Amino acid sequence: MRFRTSSVEIKSPREIEAMREVCRLAADTLLKVAPLIRPGVSTEEINTFVHEDTLAKGAIPAPLGYHGFPKSVCTSLNEVVCHGIPSPHHVLRDGDIINVDVTHIYKGFHGDTSATFYVGEVSERAKLVTETSRRSLELAIQEVKPGARLGDIGAAIQEFAEGVGCSVVEAFVGHGIGRKFHDEPQVSHVGRRGSGLRLRPGMTFTIEPMINLGTKEVRILEDEWTAVTRDGELSAQFEHTLLVTETGCEVLTARPERLEKSEIFPDFWQNRG
Repeated sequence: MRFRTSSVEIKSPREIEAMREVCRLAADTLLKVAPLIRPGVSTEEINTFVHEDTLAKGAIPAPLGYHGFPKSVCTSLNEVVCHGIPSPHHVLRDGDIINVDVTHIYKGFHGDTSATFYVGEVSERAKLVTETSRRSLELAIQEVKPGARLGDIGAAIQEFAEGVGCSVVEAFVGHGIGRKFHDEPQVSHVGRRGSGLRLRPGMTFTIEPMINLGTKEVRILEDEWTAVTRDGELSAQFEHTLLVTETGCEVLTARPERLEKSEIFPDFWQNRG
């Protein structure tokens, strides 16, 4: 159902349950990626694992063939903001950070989630950009409830990230999701409180802040997919698929356990000015 004056779909109870199911599968695949994250592993190996695990679940890897994307997962290393294409030539090294973005299709519905992982021992700068992205997503999720506006989500991210000296990518946004991979509404990661579409129960969408250490500006490589920071600085991203409920929101891609190689600095923001 789409409500009057808006192209945003409101999911039925049956559709919501289908979204829960596919999102659980995507979250499980992302959890299982974690043990692969170590020096010497290629992003092609990560792609092979995600592809095979997705099919083993009876699902389909949504990125594969989507507008010509050649792989089953996006792997974005260091200065790559998003849409990194797995390759046997991209090998993880100690000190890297990598975002792995998993999207499944199951019974006609999409579940989309991503996380940034640490490879071995990383720098304080790598920790800063990664933990800023993680915390930005957490703060944005707290804004999601009936009657809130999309601008509240972007404002929460922008206020925090810029407050700690990072920048927020504006070229890419979160999105509605369901039977379509990318649907309305577009969910900007910058914004003004009290502005934008009002949230209603039954909406499903992603929030996926891409946070940079340097400029927010990006450029697209010759493969026409890979987006990198214009200044070559590090970028990090986390993503969940959310459902607006009657009382708040449900994180459909919530993980049932700690994410190895990612959730390893729980005290990062304590005692920081």
